[in-house]
Amino acid sequence: MASILDDTYDAYGTYEELELFTEAIQRWDINTIDDLPEYMKVIYRSLLDVYKEAEEVISKEGRSDFIHYPIKEVKKLVKAYCKEAKWCNEGYVPTTLEEYWNISLVTTCYPMLAITSFLGMGNIANKEVFQWSSNDYPNIIKASAIICRLMDDIVSHQFEQKRQHVVSGFECYMKQHRVSEGEVIKLFREKVFNAWKDVNQEFLKPTAVPIQILMRILNLSRVMDVIYKDDDGYTNSHVIKHYIDSLLLDPFLL
Repeated sequence: MASILDDTYDAYGTYEELELFTEAIQRWDINTIDDLPEYMKVIYRSLLDVYKEAEEVISKEGRSDFIHYPIKEVKKLVKAYCKEAKWCNEGYVPTTLEEYWNISLVTTCYPMLAITSFLGMGNIANKEVFQWSSNDYPNIIKASAIICRLMDDIVSHQFEQKRQHVVSGFECYMKQHRVSEGEVIKLFREKVFNAWKDVNQEFLKPTAVPIQILMRILNLSRVMDVIYKDDDGYTNSHVIKHYIDSLLLDPFLL
């Protein structure tokens, strides 16, 4: 579902359509579906159904009240997607890396995916966990989103600029500091390295949430590291095919 939303904002919807779609998701009401273009109706209905089904599952555990946290993250995500679409539509380049990050760390989908994944963790993911993770993203989620964003930008920015696409952190930083592409790559790799330090640091101090929650966040970061290590494995799935084969088709037997 996250991939479908990403592609809709990135490639298929006009800016006017995306504004309607974003508003519909903020309202989260199936009765708003008639305001959308036909192809968006399918996506909108599917999105609401996914979370309705999730709510039905966790309601059996007495945890249905927690569904509003992931929904809140989806609403944040599509608002950020719409902001990027506006930048692209207007040919706007954020003037600072910080301005870019305020939006682009959300559009990594990492915070939304992490918080949504807590729904499947049973009673370990209680109200305190959801409040801790979503009210103001804790450092481990911010650092993990930085890892994802910068590794993605490093391997994909040249391809994305060949088509009409929102600017990456490369363009923002080069415009702000008037440096070369090579210098930006070096800097971004340093920032990724430091972000991994921040992730690891969270395991070395007392935390308000169970270690299993931190491990979930860490493991999602590891996935991002594999996907964007040498190429954009999210866009070019053949890049990570051998990892999938090794895991599912040819596992190492002990």
